[in-house]
Amino acid sequence: MTIQPDSVAGLSRQEIEHRLNNWPINGIGLHPGGSNYVFVIRLADQDDQIYAIYKPASGERPLRDFPYGTLHNREWSAYLLADALGWPAVPPTVVREGPHGIGSVQLFIDADFTKHYFNLRDERLDDYTPIAMFDVLINNADRKGGACLLDAEGQLWAVDHGLTFNPLARRRTVMFEFNGTPYPEDLLDALNELISSLENGNDELRNKLSDTLDIHEIDSLIRRGNEMIEDRTFPILDPDWNVPWPMI
Repeated sequence: MTIQPDSVAGLSRQEIEHRLNNWPINGIGLHPGGSNYVFVIRLADQDDQIYAIYKPASGERPLRDFPYGTLHNREWSAYLLADALGWPAVPPTVVREGPHGIGSVQLFIDADFTKHYFNLRDERLDDYTPIAMFDVLINNADRKGGACLLDAEGQLWAVDHGLTFNPLARRRTVMFEFNGTPYPEDLLDALNELISSLENGNDELRNKLSDTLDIHEIDSLIRRGNEMIEDRTFPILDPDWNVPWPMI
C-alpha cells in the first residue's frame, strides 16, 4: 500500500522543499522501530497533501559520540551535500518547526520495506556505489542494510543521515563489498569540483553548512574529500569493528 499522492512524482525538488517548509502539518503518527522518536506526518494545503518523515530534536536519544540535539541538522546537511554532488539520491529534506519542536522533515518514500542491502546487493551492487562513497565523505556512523529504500520505479534512496559528519565518530556500515575497490572516475570528478568549491570560504554551500555543522566538522569534511581524491579507493574497514547495530 502506498500513501504518497501520485502528484508528488511530477514536482520539482524546489516545489517539494516549499511544501515541506511551508505547508501546515495536519496529521501525525509515530513511526515504529526507531531508537529515536520518528513520526510520519501529513502536510496539507486545501485539497492537496504530501507525506513526510519528521525527526524532532526533542525526540533524540542522547549519544556518546554525537552532541545532543544536532541529528536533525545533520540530516539536512547530508541532503544539501548530496544535492550539490548530484549523488546519491537523498529525499528532499528541510528543517522546520513541528508539533514537537524543531526537527528535520524529509519526503516520505513509498518503498518495498522487505527489500534491503542484503537481498539486493547481488543484483544491484553497482547502484550502491554512490551511497557507499557518500558514506565515506560524510563519515556515516549508521549505514544499516535498511537505510536505503527501493521505490516502485526501482530508484534507490539513501536515508537516515543523523549520525554523520562527526570526525570523532567511528564509521559504521554493512557495505563491506566495497573495501579497497576503486572509486568511479565520474564520481571522483564531481567530488573534486565540490571540494574545490567548499575550500572557497564564500561558497554558498559552505555558508549553508556553517549554519548546521561546526567549523571542525566542515574542515574534516573537506579533509576526507581530499583524501578520497588522493587515495582513489574505498578504505578497508573491519567487519567486526565498523559495523552498525542492528544491521538492518
